Amino acid sequence: MKTNIYLNNEKFIAGITLRDENELEQGNMALHTCINPDEVLENRKKLAVLIGCGLDQFVCANQTHSANIHKVSLADKGSGAESKDTAIPNTDALYTYEPNLLLCSFTADCVPVTFYNELNGLIGVIHSGWQGTVKEISLKTFEHLKQVENCNPIDFHIHIGTALSQGKFEVDEDVYEKFKKLGYADDFMYYNDQTHKYHIDNQQTVKKQCELAGIPSDHITIDSTCTFLNPEGFSYRQDKKAGRHLSFIMRKQVIY
Repeated sequence: MKTNIYLNNEKFIAGITLRDENELEQGNMALHTCINPDEVLENRKKLAVLIGCGLDQFVCANQTHSANIHKVSLADKGSGAESKDTAIPNTDALYTYEPNLLLCSFTADCVPVTFYNELNGLIGVIHSGWQGTVKEISLKTFEHLKQVENCNPIDFHIHIGTALSQGKFEVDEDVYEKFKKLGYADDFMYYNDQTHKYHIDNQQTVKKQCELAGIPSDHITIDSTCTFLNPEGFSYRQDKKAGRHLSFIMRKQVIY
C-alpha cells in the first residue's frame, strides 16, 4: 500500500494513499466509485494495519461538493467504513476532538486538506474541488472553528495535498468568473490565448482561504505533485473511471 505519511508524532498521524498498479483496483480507496467493493475494503484494511488502527475507526462522508461541515462524535465511529450507505451524508468537511477516529477524505484532482490544532488537539479533513473552493469551504470551516469552537487560528497547522495542477486545470469562462468573484484569486489564474481556456491554481486559492481565516502562511504546507501527471495520482480529468486517494488524519490516544 503506497502511502505518503507526512505527519506522525506522539499526538497525530496523517497522510494520503497513492495509486499503485500492483494493488487491488490500483489502490482505490473509494466505495462510491469502484469495480469491486470487496477489493476497496481490502485496501482500507491494509491501510488500517499500516497506521495501527481498525477499519471500524474510519469515519467517511458522502461528499457532494458542498460547504457543509460536520463535527464528528464517537457515535460516528465507523461511518462509511464498510458501506457507502452508512457514510455521513452531504458533507465535505469533518472535524473532531476525539482520539482514535480516522477522519477520511476522498479525492482525484480535487484539493484535500488535513489539519490539526496543536493546542487543543482538534483535527479535521476538507474536500475542496473547484465547486467547494468557490463556496469557500475551507474559509467557512476555519471561521466555524473560530466562532463555535473558540479556536485561535494561529494554533492550526494545515497540509494541502496532491491535486490537479494549474497547468492541467483548464476551464471555460463560467468557472473563471466564479473564481473571479471571490475577489482574491486573480493571482492564481491565467488565460491561454492558444486554447482560449483559463487555468486556475486551486491549491493556492485554498491556501489563500486559510490565510484569510487567520492561519499563518508558514503553518501551511502544499504537495504540488499533479494528480494528472504523476503515475501515483488518481485523476478524474484524465480518466473518468479513476479511483480515489484517501487523505486521513487521526488524533492518537495519549496515555500519561
